[in-house]
Amino acid sequence: MKLTTGGESHGRALSGIIEGLPSNMKIDLGKIDESLALRQGGYGRGERQKIEKDKITILSGVRGGLTLGSPLSFIIENKDYENWEKYMSPEGPLEDGRRVTAVRPGHADLTGLKKFGHSDARNVLERASARETAIRVAAGAVAAQYLAPLGVEVYGRVVSVGGVDDDGKYSYSDFGRVKINRLFMIDEKKSEEAIKLIDGAKAAGDTLGGVIEIRVRGLKPGFGSCMQYDKKLDARLSGALMSVQAIKGVEFGLGFEAARLPGSAVHDEIFYDGGRFYRKTNNAGGIEGGMSNGEEIVIRLAMKPIPTLMKGLSTVDYETKKEMRAAGERSDVCAVCAAEVIAESVTAFTVADVVSERVGGDTYPEVLRRYEDLEN
Repeated sequence: MKLTTGGESHGRALSGIIEGLPSNMKIDLGKIDESLALRQGGYGRGERQKIEKDKITILSGVRGGLTLGSPLSFIIENKDYENWEKYMSPEGPLEDGRRVTAVRPGHADLTGLKKFGHSDARNVLERASARETAIRVAAGAVAAQYLAPLGVEVYGRVVSVGGVDDDGKYSYSDFGRVKINRLFMIDEKKSEEAIKLIDGAKAAGDTLGGVIEIRVRGLKPGFGSCMQYDKKLDARLSGALMSVQAIKGVEFGLGFEAARLPGSAVHDEIFYDGGRFYRKTNNAGGIEGGMSNGEEIVIRLAMKPIPTLMKGLSTVDYETKKEMRAAGERSDVCAVCAAEVIAESVTAFTVADVVSERVGGDTYPEVLRRYEDLEN
């Protein structure tokens, strides 16, 4: 299963093509749009989310609500394009009022100008923008519909914002109220504390990052492989999640904490009862030897603060070489909630890809039968 994305932040539309879906799989557009709306929500988001009302438009690969087995192509229109057409039109000529030469710290601007030979950083930042993730959320919602009938579910929460930590130990049932909370935290007191911190950062023209937890429930053992380094499930998930803008760290299970403990306190002991193997702990985070072991997959992600600060940071003009302040574009103060939705989507797509590789199947009923036949 492969996803190709295209489009600029303020261009006409974002586009995506999913290859490798089986035929006769039901597609619920409403669920995709629900995921897109969640990505635009959460406390601390910027003004653009009031302009864009993301909805998917499928162009090919689906007929009568069922996949055809051909590439599924789709777009998400940028409503803000009407305000940017004179600066972003593919046809031209273009007006000059949106050029960016004061390269912004923490962005792709400076390196992108050098790499691609541009003189206007807008040619770089429009594609490097996290707006691109709307397509990945839509694709992830399709992948979630591939996984759900198999009994596989991806879900998550915000663990921390700006150092305000919700370190509670939660079970699956606790996650049901996450998306109702303004900050996708489970502990409401911690959420309110973090919201006050976001308000303070906004008043100061600053931004905040945080920590996200993603879980995969119901995946059978044996997905991924120990036989080749690039087939390991944790390696593939890490690579996919690190491709999300602003994600700077990924850990599974105990993660970095495992480096501080003796082996006897880290490795999950194995037991057998009632015809099945089981573990009493899940310090490995559901992956051993690069393969799913049947336990919940538990991933935590570190998200840096958004690098577009309204107060601006010190920089240099690419053309004049003069010192100046980087301009602040309309941006978020804290996008940790959006990142949580994106991370869920990226995880779902990666897991669906790994499942598809192992079970194959030209039709979705074949996929269901082959997955059911796998050992638990």
